Amino acid sequence: MTAITAAPRLARLRNLAVTGLLTTGAAAAALTLTPATAHAAEAPKAAPAIASKAADPAGAKGGASNLDGWINQSLTIMKAKGIPGTYEGLHRNIMRESSGNPNAQNNYDVNAKNGTPSRGLLQVIDPTFKAFHVDGTANSSTDPVANITAAANYAAHRYGSIDNVNSAY
Repeated sequence: MTAITAAPRLARLRNLAVTGLLTTGAAAAALTLTPATAHAAEAPKAAPAIASKAADPAGAKGGASNLDGWINQSLTIMKAKGIPGTYEGLHRNIMRESSGNPNAQNNYDVNAKNGTPSRGLLQVIDPTFKAFHVDGTANSSTDPVANITAAANYAAHRYGSIDNVNSAY
């Protein structure tokens, strides 16, 4: 290659490289910066919404037949009985264990194979439910409020609080 043909070729390569870097850099910046900015802006809005659910057990007194109502009813009982735990800790564990289905039952783990399947929102086996049942709740491991409250009572004895549970327990 001669110096005469090398210069235009080098100029074309340089232009392609710069264009590629600019395009890639702009795309990377858009992907990197936009979500981070959006997430930072959303965090303060999301936190008060969750906090207000936890701080407002009045919805529970109306006997709400939904996850928020069951959690708030349980929190009211837990507070009266001195059982630690928060809305966030209960909700996180419920979603992991049963996806919020009060009729969920695990028929596949070692407990189920031994004849005691895990049941309810927080997947409690009957012996654990009986040992940690909280007076003032139904005597049924599939009752949402009784299940949550017994599981939180168990977690308090074993882990200090349901808030400290981050996996199957």
